[in-house]
Amino acid sequence: FGLLAQLEAEQERWFLWLPVLLGAGIALYFLLPFEPAMAMGVLPLVAAIAVRRAGRPSLGAYLATGALVAITAGFALGKLRTEMVAAPVLAKATGTVAVEGFVELIEPRAGKGQRLTLRPFKIDKIEEGALPARIRVRTLQENADLRPGDAVRLSARLSPPPTPALPGDYDFARSAWFARLGAVGAAPGAAIVMPDPPQAPLGLRIMASIEGVRLAIGRRVTAALPGETGAIANALITGERGGISEATNQAFRDSGLYHILSISGLHMTVIAGAAFVLLRTLLAAWPAVALRYPIKKWAAVGAMLATLGYLLISGSAFATVRSYVMISIMFLAVLLDRPAIALRNVALAALVILVIWPESLLDVGFQMSFAAVVCLVSAYEWLRERRGEGTGRGGGMLRGLLTALLFFGGIVATTLIASLAVAPFGIYHFHSTQSFAVLANLIAIPICNFLVMPAALLGLIALPFGLEAGPLWLMGIGIEGMVWCARGVASLPGAVGRVAAIPTLAFALMVAGGLWLTLWRQRWRLLGVVPIVIGVIIAPLGSPRPDMLIGRGAELVAVRGVDGRLSALSGRGTNFELQRWLEHDGDARTVAVAGKGEAWRCDELGCVARVKGLGVAVAKAPAALRDDCATAALVVLKFQQASGCRSARVVVDRRRALAQGTHAIWIRPAGVAGEGDVYEPLLRVETVQEERGARPWVLATPEAGRQAIDMVMPPSGSEAIGDEP
Repeated sequence: FGLLAQLEAEQERWFLWLPVLLGAGIALYFLLPFEPAMAMGVLPLVAAIAVRRAGRPSLGAYLATGALVAITAGFALGKLRTEMVAAPVLAKATGTVAVEGFVELIEPRAGKGQRLTLRPFKIDKIEEGALPARIRVRTLQENADLRPGDAVRLSARLSPPPTPALPGDYDFARSAWFARLGAVGAAPGAAIVMPDPPQAPLGLRIMASIEGVRLAIGRRVTAALPGETGAIANALITGERGGISEATNQAFRDSGLYHILSISGLHMTVIAGAAFVLLRTLLAAWPAVALRYPIKKWAAVGAMLATLGYLLISGSAFATVRSYVMISIMFLAVLLDRPAIALRNVALAALVILVIWPESLLDVGFQMSFAAVVCLVSAYEWLRERRGEGTGRGGGMLRGLLTALLFFGGIVATTLIASLAVAPFGIYHFHSTQSFAVLANLIAIPICNFLVMPAALLGLIALPFGLEAGPLWLMGIGIEGMVWCARGVASLPGAVGRVAAIPTLAFALMVAGGLWLTLWRQRWRLLGVVPIVIGVIIAPLGSPRPDMLIGRGAELVAVRGVDGRLSALSGRGTNFELQRWLEHDGDARTVAVAGKGEAWRCDELGCVARVKGLGVAVAKAPAALRDDCATAALVVLKFQQASGCRSARVVVDRRRALAQGTHAIWIRPAGVAGEGDVYEPLLRVETVQEERGARPWVLATPEAGRQAIDMVMPPSGSEAIGDEP
């Protein structure tokens, strides 16, 4: 058959699809609205293996059963990883409690104070068996003498990891589960080192020693380069970004250069490449060694060790670990006399990461990093094949032309390819585009690659001898150039485009098409353009935007005005939530402007508005309940109300809003059916709690099992969310 013949011709590319299929199984696990039992996670894999062994020895059966095994293996890995990292999570917010624990990580803040990651061994009012494995606390005062591994005491208000700002938004609590982070909080004072502390666990003591070295390096860097230039240098060397101002962070985001501030593949590759070239050059200068021994392999081993050292002092963030795995596999290919730059190595790196950390599939950094690398390596392989073909036909002239093209157009080409590769991910996750990212990267990437990071490597080499000032001064010049570029590009008119949330189907089609286009080699890979085009066509259609949003605890309420934009009644501590709503909407307005509540009419008892012909009321006090329930179809109560308000279509009180999280409400206006029948407005309500399902990282609430209203018709009685049944 034609399909099987094509697949057989692509046999050497089959391995590239193994991490894709494994990832599909992992995605299937995370998409479930419930937590499967261990048997449900493992038995499908056993069954798939049995089917494969019993199947007929045909090509179609071989590929189908192999794909089935890979998908079920991914599902099983997701389940096993969830169980392996299980740790207690704080059930509810506490008042001010005394906390004692070991310092695992210290992160300075640009304003004031510190952010501490602690391993608690005592928290007031919490039994030892219910203690979270880790907590993260923001202190408003700094203890400059604090060191990783110290046992500290502080008073803090703790709460469970926060839930999404609206249904389908980023779920920090899920990420916290896999980081074994069971609580977050704030402390008004500084952490105090305990005078007679218990001994820290061995693993923590080892990690604290590494963190101590990292902290010392950071202080030497900022001493040599004061101000924000030093803070950026510290971020590029130790991974600590807390000293960078929000204005500078925003400039790098808006210009498309924010990836430079976060140590990842770019920085690891430059350090690894610089170390490899330096070591190989030094070994080549020693003829007695260069003529007798494989100095290329020696340099590869040395570069791997240098990159490992950089990994340790850079904080070992997950993005850095991921990059190190990929670089190590490429150096391993050098040791085995295989091509270092090959899609097979990229696939192997992805496979290793997904097997060890299945949850990384959901990490935006993982997605964007591998999207860029896959597209770049695929383009490199295509160009290498064309160069080989051209050399055979046209001789040295074409080869010289291609070499010149690679030399002068490499930066332009890689920037364009990487930008196109990550664009769907940036739009889907961040709802924004950087219009001049290519221009900014064309200026900043050469500065980073040829000046900043090599100077950073020289600075690290010179650091033990106290000679770091010169290399760091050179690094500072490059950093100032990158900052100038970021601010200049970010200030250009139209530098940032806001994009409303696109349908998941459009995103999935673009990703699937991109994989088909890059992973196959034969001409049929061009079929991948079809789903990409379809995804691009349906992306602007967007997902239906809610007509009303009720925030967690009913502190924030917004309705969609006649201009199609949200008009919000904001409360204390709701700026972040409202900002996420605006980003999801593709709305460039500030929180202050959107929170003016222009669509609302308010008095001392509450506020009212109208949305698509329905009345909306927000009651601040029980005294407003009678009138609001009589006149409004949608009622929000900023207090707990156990009963009443039966005439309203939907009622959300504070208790329900706390338990179910943000409520999103869609309204289909009243109209006339085909036969002339008049129908009332229809409502659809979704909550964060319902969308997240019953998973280990989702705290159970008394109302968690209640289903959201789906296209509610005017009830004969009422359907009130917030009232007792």
